[in-house]
Amino acid sequence: MTDIDRIKYLRFALLLVGLVCLIGFYPLTIVWPSGWAWHTGQSEYLQMILAIYATLGVFLLLASRDPLAHSSLIWFTVWSSVVHGAVMAVQAVTYPQHMGHLWGDVPALFVVAGVLAFLMPRGSTPV
Repeated sequence: MTDIDRIKYLRFALLLVGLVCLIGFYPLTIVWPSGWAWHTGQSEYLQMILAIYATLGVFLLLASRDPLAHSSLIWFTVWSSVVHGAVMAVQAVTYPQHMGHLWGDVPALFVVAGVLAFLMPRGSTPV
């Protein structure tokens, strides 16, 4: 895959991930709470994490216009998704009531990290 192709697909991936972060997470916590919400009801934790991811979503949408100019944000998204997913995976295994997350938000974070990392042009490092 050429760098031009990578950037084209990266722009689309950033748009998709940005929209999911901005408007998709909350509906997932309603439709599939055992895979996306770590607490029942409208907890303070849920409001906080939704606000953080909505903010990230806005910035990913902005980064989709010129991904190479926002490589630090994209690499932050990659590595923070890996770390967040790993911590949640350990917690889901440790606390059996959260096992549903191993089929919901945990793999979603790893997929996002993998796709964005794969699509970043080779040799692009955080600036």
